[in-house]
Order: sequence, then structure tokens, then C-alpha cells
Amino acid sequence: MEAGSLARSGLREPEDQPPAVDLTGGVHLLPCTVKYDGPCSVSDYFKPKLAGMEVDGLTVEEAHFRGRKLQGASISFPHGYSGLVISKRTSDKTSASGSSEENRNLWEIKAKFERMTYWNHDSVPSKDDPISRSLHWLPLAEVLHKPVTPEELASSSIMEKNQND
Repeated sequence: MEAGSLARSGLREPEDQPPAVDLTGGVHLLPCTVKYDGPCSVSDYFKPKLAGMEVDGLTVEEAHFRGRKLQGASISFPHGYSGLVISKRTSDKTSASGSSEENRNLWEIKAKFERMTYWNHDSVPSKDDPISRSLHWLPLAEVLHKPVTPEELASSSIMEKNQND
């Protein structure tokens, strides 16, 4: 993401802290919910390994979680996109008169990643998986929402008029 798009979305990188940590290669999307939010030595228990096969151009990995076999694949985000780990911080801005001018939430980027591994427990990963297919929407959405310049609009109108004649 470009710095300008971070500002538009209300995100900012912390100024008083080191740059965001790069988690590329360490982010996993599991097909389950873990009702725990705290420290854990995940790498002691979750040990993915290559499965020795490739499906739809995806290198398949294997792992086990709570006794269930998982099959996964690493996918990269399209150019210009990143995954983010964000945290919420409340900011109290005060005006010169001393009254609270603005009480809003600030979102700070704690970590970034360019690639993640998603896991299935009942099927081998493929290009038809919803997470993989959802990434195909990003370049299409970019084209659909791109601003049209007056020159492009005029050119399009002239071409349409010539086709109708």
C-alpha cells in the first residue's frame, strides 16, 4: 500500500516506535476458531512441511492441528497490496479552549505481510478456493474504480458516435 492510501483509510504507522514488523511467511489462516488471545509458542506445536505435490500451480503443505490433518498453500498478494496487523489507540485532542475537540480512534500498523498460508482440512488447496479467488478481484476492482479523465471520456464518445454512424 502506498503511504497516501494509508492516510486516506485512517491508518498510520507509529511515529514513536520502530517500523512495522515483517510477518511474511509467518501468517496462517486456519479453518477453525481458537478462543485464546495471548502468548503461545506456536512453532513448538504447529510444524508445516511440504507435502511433495503441486495442485493448480500451488505447492501443497501439510500440518496437523489438534489431531486434524490440514493441507495448505502459500499465496502472495497482488502488487501494491499488503496484509496488515493493526491495533486501535484512542486519541484525545484538546482545542485551545480546553474542551475536547475530537475523541476518535486511531489505527496503528503493527506488522505487515506480503504472503500468507491458508489451510483446508477437507480438501487439497486449489485455485478455486474462495481465499485464492478473492485475490483476483483486487486488480479488477482497481480498473473498475479508476477515475476517468475528460480525454478518455471524449475519446470514448467519439468512438461510440463513429460506431453508430
